[in-house]
Amino acid sequence: MATTTKRAAIPDRTLRTDRWWLPQLGTAVGLLLFIGYSTWRAFEGAHYYAAPYVSPFYSPCLAASCVPMRGGADWALVGDWWRLSPALLVLVFPLGFRLTCYYYRKAYYRSFWASPPGCAVAEPHARYTGETRFPLVLQNLHRYFFYLAVPVAAVLSYDAALGFRDGAGHWGHAGLGTLVLLANVVLIWAYTLSCHSCRHVLGGRLRHFSKHPVRYRGWLLVGRLNARHMQLAWASLLSVGLADLYVYLVASGAFADPKFF
Repeated sequence: MATTTKRAAIPDRTLRTDRWWLPQLGTAVGLLLFIGYSTWRAFEGAHYYAAPYVSPFYSPCLAASCVPMRGGADWALVGDWWRLSPALLVLVFPLGFRLTCYYYRKAYYRSFWASPPGCAVAEPHARYTGETRFPLVLQNLHRYFFYLAVPVAAVLSYDAALGFRDGAGHWGHAGLGTLVLLANVVLIWAYTLSCHSCRHVLGGRLRHFSKHPVRYRGWLLVGRLNARHMQLAWASLLSVGLADLYVYLVASGAFADPKFF
């Protein structure tokens, strides 16, 4: 019997009969909505502080133009020469972390670049160079953005703790905004720690786990989180947007923050 190494001549782009394009469409719509909202808020430069709450888009607030914040929530490391929104000084770090994230790469490669558009679906590109050329070679900076995302998450944790104070700086108070910022920081940490780079930091170079029991337990914990990396990526993206929206509504006077105690 004669054999051939050529592939079967199938004229169809794919033989899949399901709606394989729906997840890609949903991903594109979700990302575009967040990009549109976050771009507007990042350049607005206003309504990002409602004592004691500070928007995660503007924290840490590094510019001298930041509104005065009680409790040291502003850091003022950049002088008056910065004329743009203070958010642009800090958003580059979480943006770089998410933009180079392994899950988000898959998400926007498929939904925006159709590379590939789906499993068992031929992509429309004639050539494939992967992430070996500019600008995609910059995706290799992901591990360094992880190192920068950790201190940002730590600052957001500090902001969440300040949410247990009232506008005058007294501790032992909590409002709806306190819960919003607290839920956001929990999801931010869960997403950050579920990162593949975090797993590598904890156990990627170990040859004998038995000699490093603490790091091994941490590696196992991060591995469990990593299995939910996609869900945590979307949950934390939604939570950071909602946290900013909540602070914006309170700061702009749309409604008063409900107090629990």
